[in-house]
Amino acid sequence: SILPLISKSHHPRAIEAATKYFLTQATASALILFSSMTNAWHTGQWDITQMTHPTSCLILTSAIAMKLGMVPFHFWFPEVLQGSPLTTGLLLSTIMKLPPITLLFMTHHSLNPTLLACMAIMSAALGGWMGLNQTQIRKILAFSSISHLGWMTIILSFDPKLTLLNFYLYALITLSVFLTLNTIKVLKLSTLITSWTKAPSLNAMLLLTLLSLAGLPPLTGFLPKWLIIQELTKQNMAPMATMISLLSLLGLYFYLRLAYCATITLPPHTTNHMKQWHAHKPA
Repeated sequence: SILPLISKSHHPRAIEAATKYFLTQATASALILFSSMTNAWHTGQWDITQMTHPTSCLILTSAIAMKLGMVPFHFWFPEVLQGSPLTTGLLLSTIMKLPPITLLFMTHHSLNPTLLACMAIMSAALGGWMGLNQTQIRKILAFSSISHLGWMTIILSFDPKLTLLNFYLYALITLSVFLTLNTIKVLKLSTLITSWTKAPSLNAMLLLTLLSLAGLPPLTGFLPKWLIIQELTKQNMAPMATMISLLSLLGLYFYLRLAYCATITLPPHTTNHMKQWHAHKPA
């Protein structure tokens, strides 16, 4: 049902994004069925929430990671988000991730914990690293989503409810970011620079939501990260907690860059250009 929304502009990039999304999701769904069939072949049990065969658990973990867009199955997500309108990108980043997250929650006993932890660390690292040099806001938000998926999955084996809490808060904050960007019609950092003059109050809210996504206290986004670090430390996983905390600094940089461009200053420009004042009406 999301495919017509992705491709409604009929632009070649939108058609390509819809094709990539369909092929990836179809492959992941086939892998879930294959993991269930493999488990039934070896154990006689079709219930995917109680898998015991190691190969089936490995395939199921990879399939759900592919549906979510986790590293190393992340390549489709930034491209699909870049080829979609902002409202469709909002659906892809929040509502369309709810079914795989629910599946992740239901099958966490059957998943491979070592593979899950490795993918979580890689997602946090690559999501932060790849977002550093982006100028397209939709791609920055895509890598932000990948980075947050790392936080959600690293705690899954120890406290699945924390995964759901993290997802709900992430979806709520991302909702406000996408809707704000859609209202002020911004797709690139270069246009975000002049958006303060059009809607100062919205840009002030954008600053707070971006810093919340970064996980800065005392904003909302800090709460799930603090709880996750606390739980990892209780489970004697302090090195992993330290690692993912340090990797979140990569994401902090590009969130601060977005906030800086949106609210703090108007950088010098090599060409003369007219400021986009809200009250300005062209002759």
